[in-house]
Amino acid sequence: MDQPVGKTRLAEEQSQHLQKSLGRFDILLLVVAAVISVEILGQVSGFGGETFTWTLILAVTFMIPYGLIFAETGGAFTEEGGVYVWTKMAFGRVVAAITSLFTWVTQPVWVGGAMAFVAVETWSEYVGHIEAGSFGDYLFKLAFIWITVTSAIISLKHGKWLPSLGAILKVLFLTFFIIVTLVYGLQHGFNGLDLGFFSPTLAGFLGVTPLLLFSFLGFESGNSAAGEMKNPAKDVPISVARSSVIAAASYLLPILAILLVVPVDEITGIGGLFGAIATVYTVFGGAAEVMLAISAMVFCFVLVSQGAAWMIISDRMQAMAAADGSFFGGFFGKFHPKLGTPIRVNTLSGVVATLFMLAAMQLTGTSSALFGVVLSISISTFLLSYLFAIPAAVRLRTKYPHTDRPFKVPVSDTGFKVLGAICFGWILIGSWVAIFPGTLDVLFGLDYNFEEIWGVSQFTFEAFALGTLGCILALGVVGYIRAKKVRDAGSTHEVLESEAFTSGV
Repeated sequence: MDQPVGKTRLAEEQSQHLQKSLGRFDILLLVVAAVISVEILGQVSGFGGETFTWTLILAVTFMIPYGLIFAETGGAFTEEGGVYVWTKMAFGRVVAAITSLFTWVTQPVWVGGAMAFVAVETWSEYVGHIEAGSFGDYLFKLAFIWITVTSAIISLKHGKWLPSLGAILKVLFLTFFIIVTLVYGLQHGFNGLDLGFFSPTLAGFLGVTPLLLFSFLGFESGNSAAGEMKNPAKDVPISVARSSVIAAASYLLPILAILLVVPVDEITGIGGLFGAIATVYTVFGGAAEVMLAISAMVFCFVLVSQGAAWMIISDRMQAMAAADGSFFGGFFGKFHPKLGTPIRVNTLSGVVATLFMLAAMQLTGTSSALFGVVLSISISTFLLSYLFAIPAAVRLRTKYPHTDRPFKVPVSDTGFKVLGAICFGWILIGSWVAIFPGTLDVLFGLDYNFEEIWGVSQFTFEAFALGTLGCILALGVVGYIRAKKVRDAGSTHEVLESEAFTSGV
């Protein structure tokens, strides 16, 4: 049965510019490049041995049901735009517009406000010194941002090679680190770890949950470019399964390796991973410094490729939302007729990333503190989008029961809802903790020194976080209002649209 997706005339016109260039392996590499966030390994490891325990718990209780839900949904509903289309089919255009905006804006905020900072800090420490706040600092971060944007602007046939190479190097980088850690441990011994070291606590749960959820989310993101896949119905479910396994291993093993060689009180968001690398690279003797420099350059390239992957994925979703009358209408809804890429949204992402980078540079505090603050804001926007996306995926199971599903989770509709409820519960907790850190700790009688933990005052944190969310919502409202002319232009599928969508039309 055809998928009953009503689109505006503009969306239908722009869909004709899409170029099918993604095979199964391309999809896998694109998702691995985007989802596996090596830059937060240090941040999450700062919670000690229970980080490993909670990572294992979430891998089982969250990632598995989440992966099953979106493997089915992604294989069944294969329109360009992914989550935007699914949410629209389930709840209407207004909800879809909000979901798409929060998903999309996370990426330029993260690239400009955190990843660029991690990259320059790593480069400065291990390759060549760059003075914080200097012209070189700004130049490095601007170059980082606009390289990711450029890779998203060129045709997907050519642009996919940057994230693909980054995905391969990312896995090799982590594998090499784990092997060297084993060698180091055999020579020098590991940190004294026992079962008590891995015991989970409530404080650890509240601290680590948003970070881990942020790390595990995004396996369905490749569907944003589903219209450019050669066989999405069959390739998406397989890619989700394979990338989930790779992601689980890419978090569990490096986290354990970091904990084995770096004292917990020395682990920071930016320096944690490379603190461990610097320790284990002593096995190379006099060549350790050169090996560190090479690893730092590879790490920076991996970060660029990760940003590029997200720009490629999320910008396409937002461009389709714009073409469908949900975001400033026609201007941002155009795909280049020859390149098949949404150049205007790509450029907007670069501008947003640049502005957020400049804003983050004005915050006072250490680079590690700034990283933590921006990370929490990025987590909040990303997780909030899933408060709509997960219920949408669950609703599509019963709303469109006759849609062909190449992969179907072998549970009843009730069982599918239970899987969705489990995932929704995790996201709800993670969203609250990311936006209002410390509130649940205080509620449960736990000590929580905000400024000591975050490096900034609670007022500064909440002003930055809530101010960012407020600006995003304002942008969404204005964007939706300004897109009215596109919605009013109608669609060649108006009948289907009026039946499938009950709001925002």
